[in-house]
Amino acid sequence: MKKFIGLIFLTIILLIFFRGFFFKGLLPIPSDTIIGLYHPFRDLYATDYPRGVPFKNFLITDPVRQQYPWKSLVIEAEKNMQLPLWNPYSFSGYPLLANLQSAAFYPLNVIFFFGNLPLSWSFFIFIEFLLAGFFLYLYLQKMNLHKNAALVGALTFMFCGFSVSWGLWGNVLSTILWLPLIFYVKEVLLKKFSFTWIIIFIFAEVSALFAGHLQIWFYSLLISNAYLFVRICQTIKNKKNNNFIFNFAKKYSPFLIVGLVVFGIGSLQLIPTFQFISLSARDVDQSFWQQPGWFIPWQNIIQFIAPDFFGNPTTLNYWGVWNYAEFVGYVGIVPLVFALFAIIFRNDKKTIFFSIILGFSFIFAFPTFLAKIPYELSLPFISTSQPTRLMAIIDLSLAILAALGVDLFLQKSSRKIFFVIGIIAACFVGLWVVVLKFHVGITIENLHVAKQNLILPTILFGISSILIIFYVFIKNKKIQVILLGILLLLTIGDLLRFADKFIPFTLPQYLFPQDKVLTYLQKNSDNFRIMTTDSRILAPNFSDMYHLQSIDGYDPLYLRRYAEYISASERGNPDIHSPFGFIRIITPQNYSSRLINLLGVKYILSLSDIESPK
Repeated sequence: MKKFIGLIFLTIILLIFFRGFFFKGLLPIPSDTIIGLYHPFRDLYATDYPRGVPFKNFLITDPVRQQYPWKSLVIEAEKNMQLPLWNPYSFSGYPLLANLQSAAFYPLNVIFFFGNLPLSWSFFIFIEFLLAGFFLYLYLQKMNLHKNAALVGALTFMFCGFSVSWGLWGNVLSTILWLPLIFYVKEVLLKKFSFTWIIIFIFAEVSALFAGHLQIWFYSLLISNAYLFVRICQTIKNKKNNNFIFNFAKKYSPFLIVGLVVFGIGSLQLIPTFQFISLSARDVDQSFWQQPGWFIPWQNIIQFIAPDFFGNPTTLNYWGVWNYAEFVGYVGIVPLVFALFAIIFRNDKKTIFFSIILGFSFIFAFPTFLAKIPYELSLPFISTSQPTRLMAIIDLSLAILAALGVDLFLQKSSRKIFFVIGIIAACFVGLWVVVLKFHVGITIENLHVAKQNLILPTILFGISSILIIFYVFIKNKKIQVILLGILLLLTIGDLLRFADKFIPFTLPQYLFPQDKVLTYLQKNSDNFRIMTTDSRILAPNFSDMYHLQSIDGYDPLYLRRYAEYISASERGNPDIHSPFGFIRIITPQNYSSRLINLLGVKYILSLSDIESPK
C-alpha cells in the first residue's frame, strides 16, 4: 500500500479539482461559450439572458470548435467499424483521419466506447491530467528522489501553466504526458531489455504520436532521443572498455530497432498527415512570425512569478500581448523556488541535462537571434510552428527541476536556498517598484490590474520563504514535518486556485443543444450545403455535430485549392493568390458569387432579411 500512497494522493487532489464533474455533473469543456457567443444557441436563452448566457473563458473556444466535434466524428465512424477518412461537414468536405488533431488512432479513444460522448469526454480529460501526474511521479521515483519531492514535481506538472491552458483540448496535454513515461521506460531498458518493457515502450511512443499534436510530439521526440543519447554516453563512460563507438552502437541498436517499429506503426498516421500538410495552405502562417505574440514576449517572464500580472481572460481584464494561454508558464511559487535551487546548487547529471533543456527551450521560445533563424530561412515544418508551444518543455523541465530541488533541500537543508529566495524577492521588489513608481506607458486601469494580481503571489512567496527559513534553522524533526506539510498545502492551494480560475466546468445542457432552426436544416438539407452571413451564427465546425454540410470551417490545416477557390469567390474575380484574407478560419459570406452555386448551397443563415433573387 505504501508504494501507491503517492499515486493515491495525486488522485485525491485531482478529484478535488474535478469536483464539479464528479459531484455536480458539470462538464470540463467550455460549452458555456456556445450558448453565450453563438446563434442560434444563445436565442434559446434570450428571454432570461438577452445578451447571452455568461461564460467563464472566451479564450478557450477551440475545444468545442475543433477537438470535440472531430472526436465525435472519429468515434462515430469507429463505432461503425469504419475508418474516419473524411469529414463532409466542414470546408465543403476535407480530410479527417489525415488531420492529426482528430487523433483517430489514439489508444485512449477506447474510453469513448463506454457511455455517451459528453461523459466519455469528461473522463478522457480527467485521465489526461491524471496520467500526466502519474507518469512524472513514477519517473521521479525512478530517479531515487524523495517521495515528497516526486509529489511536488508531479503536482507541478499536472497544474502548471501549460497543462491548465491546454488541458481541455484533449490532444495537446495528451501528447506531452507520455514523455515522462518514455524517460522511465528508457531507464529500465538501459539496465535490461525485456519483452514486457519493449511493448510498454512501443505503446508509449506510439501513443504520443497518435495523441494528436504534431508540434508537441516533435519536441518530445527530439528531447527523448537527446535523453537517450546522453544516458547511453554516461553508461559507457562508467565502463572500463574504451571502445566508445562499439559500446554506443551495442547499447543504441536495440532502441533503434524499436524506433523503426514505432515509425512503422506511426506511418499509418504520418503518411496521410504529411500528404495533407503538403496540400494545405499551412505555409501562409509563415508571414505572421514577425507579429507580436508569435514568440513569448520578454515581459511575460513576469508570469512565472505572477501569472495574472497582465490580467486574465476569465476576468476580462487581460491587457498584455495576445494571447494569455500561449505565454503563461506558471508552476507555482514554491516549485519555482526549488527549481532555481536545483539549477544553481545541484550539479548531478540529470539536473544539468534538464537545466540545459530548459535553457534551450527559453532560447527558442523567446524572440532571440537563434529563435528567428528558422523563420528567416523558411525551414519546412519548423517555420510554420509557433514557438510559444515550447512552454510544454519549459514547464515539464521546471517540474522535474522542482522535484530535484526539493530532494536536495530535504537531504541537506542548505542555507544556500536563501540566495534563491533573495533573487525572487528582488524580482518582486522590482515589480512593486514598477507598478508603484516607474509605470511609464501603463494606463491607470492596467496598473490597477497589475497591482491587484501582484498581491497574492507576493503573500504566497512571503509565507513560503518564512516557512523555508524556519525549516533550515529549526532542527526538530516533528516541527520540520509540519513545516513541510504546510508548504505542500500552500503549493496545492496555489496551483488549484490558478487552475480553477482558468478552466471552466459547464452545464451539460449547454453542450450543442437542439433547436428549431437546426432541426429544420437536418430534415431539409439533404445533400445540399449551408452557409452563414455572420461569424456569430453556427461557428465553423459546429455543423459537424449536427451532420450539416457547411462551406465554412476552422482548422490550422485546410486544402490550399479550397482556400484559393473561396478567395476567388469572396473577391469576385479570379485572383487566387495568397494572402487569402483568412487564416485557419474560412467563413465565406459572398452568397452572390456564382462559385457558391457550384458548392451546392441551399440555405443561408442570417441575422437579418436578405433581399436577393437567389
